[in-house]
Amino acid sequence: MLGFIVYLVVIGLVAGFIARAVVPGKDSLSVGGTILLGIVGSFVGGFLGYVLTHHDANDGAFQASGIIGSILGSIVALLVYRAVTGRGHRHVL
Repeated sequence: MLGFIVYLVVIGLVAGFIARAVVPGKDSLSVGGTILLGIVGSFVGGFLGYVLTHHDANDGAFQASGIIGSILGSIVALLVYRAVTGRGHRHVL
């Protein structure tokens, strides 16, 4: 269990950092927020992988993914976060 938590934190940090670097715009996320973004992205990537391939159907739809799935899931999660909070949009008067 402890190994899985360390795995999530490390993958979360890497995936969250790469997602923030790839998606243009300024984010005011802290290191903890970046890790959380990556962890959420890992589960989003695992869900998308399950929906698309039905691989590992015994594990169910709620599972963590590898680094590539985590990065892709983090990008999706960051875009959804920005859409919900309204960040990244400039209002022109």
